[in-house]
Amino acid sequence: MNQDKHILTMLVENEPGVTARIAGLFAGRGYNIETICGAPTANPKMSRITITTKANPLQLEQCMKQIKRLVNVIKLRDMSGEKAVKREMALICVKITPDTQEKIKHIIKTFKGRIMDEGRHYYIFEATGDENTIDELLGLLEPFGIKKLARSGSLALYKES
Repeated sequence: MNQDKHILTMLVENEPGVTARIAGLFAGRGYNIETICGAPTANPKMSRITITTKANPLQLEQCMKQIKRLVNVIKLRDMSGEKAVKREMALICVKITPDTQEKIKHIIKTFKGRIMDEGRHYYIFEATGDENTIDELLGLLEPFGIKKLARSGSLALYKES
């Protein structure tokens, strides 16, 4: 059965062990978590956990039922559709030379990135966008040499309209 990528976001009680229980649920059923991101919301008693995973429709349904049964989970949504705003942030360290410096700056500017640190042989910059945008940016930088990379994984919120 074909496995599609899904972005699940859940509002949970901000308590120790909640993320571990959710991750354990995935591991116990043999589902891989591709990305996971969690942080407190505007209400410090709640956190939002966003998980990206690949699953077929039956696996997704079973997984969501199991997550909903967890005591600390307040709300769960599949954000895979178009009714959600999805973003990812990346910190990228790329090699530079005097010959490539301006071209790399142009690529960073094109993707609305911001240089956070620069040295004689590198730039560290941040970039945000959807997963495809970040992948495209990395593809353009690959020939220059990506020294280090940190990606946040997907974050998603339902559109209000």
